[in-house]
Amino acid sequence: MAKKNETGETKKRKLIFIRHSKAEDQSPEISDFERSLTIKGKVHSRLMAEILRTKGEEPGRVISSPAFRALETALIFCREYGISASEIRLSPELYHGLSEAEFLPFIRKQDDSDHTVTLFGHNPLITGMAAFFAADEPDVLPKTGIYCLEFEVGSWSEVEPESGRTLYFLTPRELA
Repeated sequence: MAKKNETGETKKRKLIFIRHSKAEDQSPEISDFERSLTIKGKVHSRLMAEILRTKGEEPGRVISSPAFRALETALIFCREYGISASEIRLSPELYHGLSEAEFLPFIRKQDDSDHTVTLFGHNPLITGMAAFFAADEPDVLPKTGIYCLEFEVGSWSEVEPESGRTLYFLTPRELA
């Protein structure tokens, strides 16, 4: 049974995992960290952001890997929602990687005033985190894939592994 607050409302938290969109190929001239989105990647990011918005979903706290392709994807989503770039929180852990043992502490340290947290990152980490928290095993997030989990808890500190209920899994295939 879902926990209730003082007014009888169900307490819930949402995690939205978004993999960065299609990026430039790696080359000796540019570091992996600096790779930008391709034109197709930018278009897919904008279209997927529109799809998410039409679901009535708000991204809440936006946290991105500082690598340019992930940040660029986050910026496109934020522009769709009218969220200032200054509100994006950069998290180097989402680029350099978290071990599975670090997933839970990373999520549990989120601010309880943020009922929804949207993470922009890279595979295999972003899919691994989604799988760690999902009650059911998600497929691999494709580029610009969006995976949303809901937790029936009142605080991020109460989130447990494999306790998130899948609300939706959106992929760029829906653009075709």
